[in-house]
Amino acid sequence: MDNRADNRDEVRDFLTTRRAKVTPAAAGLPDVGRRRVPGLRRAEAAALAGISVEYYAKLERGALAGVSASVLESLARALRLDEAERTHLFDLASAADGTSALARPRRRSTTRWTPRPALQWALDAYAAGPAIVRNGRMDLLATNVLGWAMHSCLYASLEAAGGGNHPNFARYTFLDADARRFYPDWATAAATCVSILRTEAGRDPHDKGMHDLVGELSTRSEEFRALWTSHDVRLHGAGTKQFHHTAVGDLALAYESLEMVAEPGLTLTLYAAEPASPTAQALTLLSAWAATERRSPAPDDDRSPTP
Repeated sequence: MDNRADNRDEVRDFLTTRRAKVTPAAAGLPDVGRRRVPGLRRAEAAALAGISVEYYAKLERGALAGVSASVLESLARALRLDEAERTHLFDLASAADGTSALARPRRRSTTRWTPRPALQWALDAYAAGPAIVRNGRMDLLATNVLGWAMHSCLYASLEAAGGGNHPNFARYTFLDADARRFYPDWATAAATCVSILRTEAGRDPHDKGMHDLVGELSTRSEEFRALWTSHDVRLHGAGTKQFHHTAVGDLALAYESLEMVAEPGLTLTLYAAEPASPTAQALTLLSAWAATERRSPAPDDDRSPTP
């Protein structure tokens, strides 16, 4: 079976948008002559990468199959790619070669994914803040008690939409008006969500679920369509986020996201509040609120399908 992906359109759009973001001044080049498009000319990008204009044009048309790592590194430097963009470029090249299927195993079972008991124990043992597990399509797969409580609005949104196997952060963000209450800085949350999806799409171009999700959101949300065409990507490792919970108010939480070696394709995110801060007090209230609420769907009772 040929695992190579025909991702030439994706490659073309990614490289074109990255080139458009690099100004001559940023690249240390003189800005001479009229420019028909923003950013560098192809000839300038090729010179910076140390390759011919003809070869650069071939790459920008989407022909990444068989391109060496050294050329990809040169291209990344010429286009001033950050670490997330560089990783995305290599993922696109791997997909074009058909090696991404070997580098990252994909599970396509039709059975529902269930966390190992030890994983759920580990989630429940983390009492400092919310803990969640998601896949690259932004499905919320498992939580501890505080994780469920903080994201109870996602479960409510899923139920209001007619139910389903699991909440999805992207659907909630773009298709439920309540997301603008939950995310005080909705624009940043929306852009982050799309960049995570775009990163995953480059990493695993054979994921039918991802194609279906992107198609649904593109059809139903003009804002998603606009963000998707930007081709921005990111590595979502650590930082801070702002939330507003209907029961306890504003939450300012630090987070650490870790790829799960034992569960390829899944990400564990741990949230924590600064000690003695208003958010730490709010988490105490949230824990009490969760104890009085019916956990539906409970993380250990209603599992999502294989990511």
